[in-house]
Amino acid sequence: MQLTCLQENLSRALALVGRGVATRTTLPVTQNILISTDSGRLKLTATNLEIAITTWIGASIENEGEITIPARLFSDFVNSLPSGEVTITLTDSPLGVELHSGKFECRILGVSAEEFPPIPTVDGDVLVSIPAATLRKSINQVAFAAATEDSRPVLTGVQIEISSDLLTFAAADGFRLAVHKTSIESGVSESIDFIVPSRTLRELERIIADVQTDVQMSITPTKNQVLFKSGDIELTSQLLAGSFPNYNQLIPQNYSTKAIVDANEFSRATRSASIFARDGSGIVRLQVTPGSGGDDKLIVSARAEELGDNSGEITAQTEGDESKIAFSSKYLSDVLNILGSDQVVLETTSPSSPGVFKQVGDESYIHVIMPMFVQW
Repeated sequence: MQLTCLQENLSRALALVGRGVATRTTLPVTQNILISTDSGRLKLTATNLEIAITTWIGASIENEGEITIPARLFSDFVNSLPSGEVTITLTDSPLGVELHSGKFECRILGVSAEEFPPIPTVDGDVLVSIPAATLRKSINQVAFAAATEDSRPVLTGVQIEISSDLLTFAAADGFRLAVHKTSIESGVSESIDFIVPSRTLRELERIIADVQTDVQMSITPTKNQVLFKSGDIELTSQLLAGSFPNYNQLIPQNYSTKAIVDANEFSRATRSASIFARDGSGIVRLQVTPGSGGDDKLIVSARAEELGDNSGEITAQTEGDESKIAFSSKYLSDVLNILGSDQVVLETTSPSSPGVFKQVGDESYIHVIMPMFVQW
């Protein structure tokens, strides 16, 4: 193998696939990057056995070939080079590559490409093509609500449902639920759903951070692998086996109290209360108080035994009765940090029933949090 490519293209490609390199592994070759020639371009692949990331860059190919080389060493050296052409040459004895760029050169020992784990191919039809910005929003508003503990593996993933005109992302960890719905033009004739690990989607969100084109989503006929493809970038991941809970029955259909508040003020008051909440079981208390003559308000408070307490008032538009409810300060902060609207809707029924958070003027997102039980 001998080829020439641009340092800036190679550096960018290595940063991209480097996110798929294994950090702790019993298979050392997964700490390498597989480089190979493919149809007149340089192909780079990395995998940690859960996800695989592949990208292609333009190159002038003299001889075909493939090899795996240590990811960190390769990336660090390429990043240290000045802009310009980099020549990569495969050496047989010892097995490795030689890199030349201007007055800089190095030799890196490698491992045969045959020892690299096979990357699954997803031959299924493209299920849906989604604008990258829409996909990023869905991931950002849902993936954080997935469980981080493996006691119920299915909850560490995000359920994706595709119908003829709707794409739905849903995640839950037993204490909260996030659901984001997006209208699509060309879905599938028969609805399909599958569960993608939340770690995969978080990685995908980073990979497509600057992508402006559509992202295509495909799964294998056996529903054990998913492929996300955009331009010269591919991410393949295992899917989680199991049945996702019927989350629709967890969403309250009615409310006795509704409050609409400024999102920034609500977030600021929650941050202040969280300072006291961290020393008081992590609980933030919310009290909706209807007033007279437009004097409605939401009171955000917390107390820490033996240390003190705090309280903040926010002007609100209320509907219904006075209500009190308490939430985990972390869960409350998490949802307020990802809402994209200027105003937030809070719907409650009782101190022991879930609270519902929505965005004013945007019906695409709903977030449900289980309450904390406190003495008022």
